[in-house]
Amino acid sequence: MLGLIKKVYKNVDWLLYGAVFFISLAGVLTMNSFLPGEAGSNEVNLALRQLLWFVLSSLVFFAASVVDWRFLRQRSVSVFLFVLSCILLLALFILGSVFKGAQSWFDLGFLTFQPVDFVKIALVVLLAKYFSRRHIEIGNVRHILISGFYTLVIFLLVFLQPDFGSAIIVFLIWLLLVSISGISKAHLLSVFLIGVTTFAGLWFFVFKDYQKARIVSFIHPLTDLRGAGYNAHQSMIAVGSGELLGKGVGLGSQSKLKFLPEYETDFIFAAFSEEWGFVGVVLLFGLYGIIFWRIIDTAKRGATNFETLYGLGLASIFFSHFVVHVGMNVGLLPVTGITMPFMSYGGSHLLAEFLGLGILMGQRTFARAVYKGAAKNEIVGIG
Repeated sequence: MLGLIKKVYKNVDWLLYGAVFFISLAGVLTMNSFLPGEAGSNEVNLALRQLLWFVLSSLVFFAASVVDWRFLRQRSVSVFLFVLSCILLLALFILGSVFKGAQSWFDLGFLTFQPVDFVKIALVVLLAKYFSRRHIEIGNVRHILISGFYTLVIFLLVFLQPDFGSAIIVFLIWLLLVSISGISKAHLLSVFLIGVTTFAGLWFFVFKDYQKARIVSFIHPLTDLRGAGYNAHQSMIAVGSGELLGKGVGLGSQSKLKFLPEYETDFIFAAFSEEWGFVGVVLLFGLYGIIFWRIIDTAKRGATNFETLYGLGLASIFFSHFVVHVGMNVGLLPVTGITMPFMSYGGSHLLAEFLGLGILMGQRTFARAVYKGAAKNEIVGIG
């Protein structure tokens, strides 16, 4: 047991975990700002449950950090994860529970489970495996189309739930990984044109009225303040009212008086900004900066192209969530229901995020051993 603890201590990037810890704590404090019974709610219970999810997720993180994840490089594993992801997403149309208009959850009675959070990790593994074997040939448009097909299958299964926000993240994961893999400018332009054409088709033939309304309210947010533009407008008020130092923990009027909806999930950044102000936001962004820095630094030290691409893919998940969530909270992007990494309420996304980081820590340990071995061989060769 003592040996396992020492191994965990040695494997984990404690600066990375420290940043995640304080971000998660900020989320719990924001949820805990509201007393039970206000507007008939139970926010303190949400904070307590989120704290329990954080403890459980941390255990998953530490356990994953001591696992040898080299088996993920096998083609059979990535194919299995892809097929399993498709099965889970298809099962939602039969067994899934509808929440806020989207059939994207499995209700197990004692807990609810959203598979798309884990599907994003599986997609990163699949794309990392695909591009790691074809990085020299990435200029061939065939590989872009094949990887795009895999992503499109996941995208459509998520979009049809309909979960527009998660579908956007799936697309951004593919786009960022393709860009990192060395796609040519001509092919990137082609991808952009295809995206515009696809969006036009979705607008006229697939998007539901409420989804169109969200996009229209993004372009003209003040035209429907009591309808589609209400959430974005109240979020902008909350962010702006925080000013320099914020109103103080538990004193956010937009959230306490229920003007700001879904403050614990979709708009937790706005609720945090109102209470902590500009200074708190700068500190929060600094913590996220540490996370992105440590993940990218670990990715660069990967033992193979697979580990490097996995780390960059994981960073793309967190970065996409971060940018879209903050963007919709300050009125720069449409409201899509995207969570803030490590901060928003919810067990599924928290477990998936910590699992993804735990896998990265396991790869980091193996990579470090490889570099030491390489350095030793070089010294022996010189002698």
